[in-house]
Amino acid sequence: MLAASGLVICYESVRRLHTATEAPHFFAIWPMVASIIVKGGLSIGKFAYGKRLESSALQADAWHDGIEIVSGFVALSALALTLYDPEHFAAADHYGGLLVGLIVLLTAFHVVRDTSQELMDAMPDAERIDRIRRTALGVPGVLGVEKVYARKTGLEYHVELHLEVDPQMTVQESHDLATAARFLIREKLDWVADVIVHIEPFRGGRQTDKK
Repeated sequence: MLAASGLVICYESVRRLHTATEAPHFFAIWPMVASIIVKGGLSIGKFAYGKRLESSALQADAWHDGIEIVSGFVALSALALTLYDPEHFAAADHYGGLLVGLIVLLTAFHVVRDTSQELMDAMPDAERIDRIRRTALGVPGVLGVEKVYARKTGLEYHVELHLEVDPQMTVQESHDLATAARFLIREKLDWVADVIVHIEPFRGGRQTDKK
């Protein structure tokens, strides 16, 4: 919808570049100023809360408010130019509209890219993966972390771990260690919903994640 809006704005702005329009009135400035102030507060609040919850939907809505803020500034500048010198800047509003349309298109690309990554189960950033590794290695008996996978579901991540342990361990001991790793990760990392742990034999001749 953002991309479609951006295309329509660009098209209409270009189409009307050489069309005579009625000169705007000074009181048109105040609704723009009020809109910028209100949308600024909403955008800041949504960004902060969206990052805390790691909600792409809320952050995307904050980006939408951000677009309206930028659009408001562009429209305000174009209106100010037109009011200052209607003879030379009569088309300023249309050029401003074209700029707003391009900004909307760029923001649409940003929102689609981020949400598509989550829908395609993209891995989290390297810092989060490293925190999972370090937390798992903090469990007594874990000798290495062979693999880490994570995918986002809603606001949290589901993690799959391959831990390396002493190959002489009993099944019960390795099961207890896997359970300890699972609960420790969920306790230390509040953004992890659940953990599936696979146990692998430790191979001493091969470098692992153990420091």
